[in-house]
Amino acid sequence: MIREILKPSGKLNIVLRDKHGNIKEELNVDNLVVTAGRNYIAARMTTTGAPTAMSHMAVGSTSTAAAVDNTALGNELGRVSLTTSEGVPNANTIVYTATFPAGTGNGALTEAGIFNGLTNGTMLCRTTFNTVNKGADDSVTITWTVTIS
Repeated sequence: MIREILKPSGKLNIVLRDKHGNIKEELNVDNLVVTAGRNYIAARMTTTGAPTAMSHMAVGSTSTAAAVDNTALGNELGRVSLTTSEGVPNANTIVYTATFPAGTGNGALTEAGIFNGLTNGTMLCRTTFNTVNKGADDSVTITWTVTIS
């Protein structure tokens, strides 16, 4: 009997920079692909009624652990368009990158998510992490790698 199990997972690299571009802090964390995200992946495999592609990343300030039934961040502080979204076919991965510039998503950041809309939208992934204090002049770049293994 052939038995295959597909398991989506993700990892983030979070880099906080000051107004001069100097790295102030860097974190690497795992994430959770939520149920809505798993359903989204399955729906993208059809040619009819497929949902729109992931297009935005958001950061927030709730430290409640990620759960499979999450559909939004606990307290969203900012959302930006993805700056890149590229697949690595032979590695079964897609890499999403977004930068939160000075003035966007400021505060004590403790969560992040990927969505397919500027507002609301379907959440693909959510993670929580140790506090990253983003000041008004700071920027944060998140590189999020999702792998189907």
